[in-house]
Amino acid sequence: MRQSILAFLILPAITLQTACIREEALNAECDIVAVQISQDILSRSPIISNNEVTIIVKDGIDLDGLAPVFTLTPGATISPESGTPRDFNTPQQYTVTSEDKEWSKTYTVDIQHTNAVVLNYDFDHVRQVPTQSGEGSYDVFYKVGADGTVSLTWASANQAFALTNSEGTPDTFPTYQFDDGKTGKCVALTTRSTGAFGLMVKKPIAAGNLFLGEFDMTSALAQPLKATHFGIPFMSEPVSLTGSYRYTPGPEYCKLGDDGKLTPVPGKIDEFNIYAVFFEVTPEMQWLDGTNVMAEDNPNIIAVAEIPNPVPAEEWEDFMIPFTYREGKTIDPDKLKAGHYSITIVMSSSKDGDFFSGAVGSTLYVDDLHLNCK
Repeated sequence: MRQSILAFLILPAITLQTACIREEALNAECDIVAVQISQDILSRSPIISNNEVTIIVKDGIDLDGLAPVFTLTPGATISPESGTPRDFNTPQQYTVTSEDKEWSKTYTVDIQHTNAVVLNYDFDHVRQVPTQSGEGSYDVFYKVGADGTVSLTWASANQAFALTNSEGTPDTFPTYQFDDGKTGKCVALTTRSTGAFGLMVKKPIAAGNLFLGEFDMTSALAQPLKATHFGIPFMSEPVSLTGSYRYTPGPEYCKLGDDGKLTPVPGKIDEFNIYAVFFEVTPEMQWLDGTNVMAEDNPNIIAVAEIPNPVPAEEWEDFMIPFTYREGKTIDPDKLKAGHYSITIVMSSSKDGDFFSGAVGSTLYVDDLHLNCK
């Protein structure tokens, strides 16, 4: 199982609360914790992350005039008011203010139709998110649709890494934008040392990672493997994943020992990973997580595409990864039309990063991803 994107999410930190503009104090929370909208129009449960809410509705639903109702942390208020009709043909912003009026956070609420899926993925667009200290920032990748609005946002563990890199620039984080892509810019994933703090908690490295889905920072401490939610709605039958990569492994592969320290493994060369998983969404399993994203016994997984030979490449190397269907699994056309399937794409600079093993400095560049479908 290769859920390398979790390599840093399980770092304990007493300050790991959902971030507001300033460090939260007692009775100063300003979060959206739940959202309600007519069940008759929902395709699946709403997705709430640190500062974004994504609501997936059935095809044909008029997005103008929808009025989601939000549940907030105790005492907090929201503007515009919860239940206000708005035009969600474009994403709408809401500001949540804490009960003591000292703290606030802006959420972007995006309501999408089930079939609003992107098949081509470049990495030309990022927004820089400030760290909690305000002294540093990291990149968040997004995709712009044909209408010029944001159609998809990628997830990574950059926000967790910011706990030990609060003053760093984007290119000092595990996941960042690189100018020299195959076409335009690309994503760069680099395995980083987590420094003295990482050694103290026996998690000394963080693999660069990027994936389709979201992670819940508020639950990363209590259930770290379940804090990462893989998957976005997908209404096509995937055949293969294509793209281009470059990869340079770090100089020394190390394995995490029982003592929490890295031990060099002579002769072993670090490897990257790129894979995609197509799965069925059920009431019991709305997304995959770190415990089951590649599990052989996961009954919801329909097909998997994993790069078979992740070798170093100094120049851009094209790849084509076919989807292999699990034994006995097929796609139900009615479920596909109804939006009951999801897909995730996952990239990591160290394949064993989920075991906190790999080579510091290993760097994977990826560009021009495309999901080929029937």
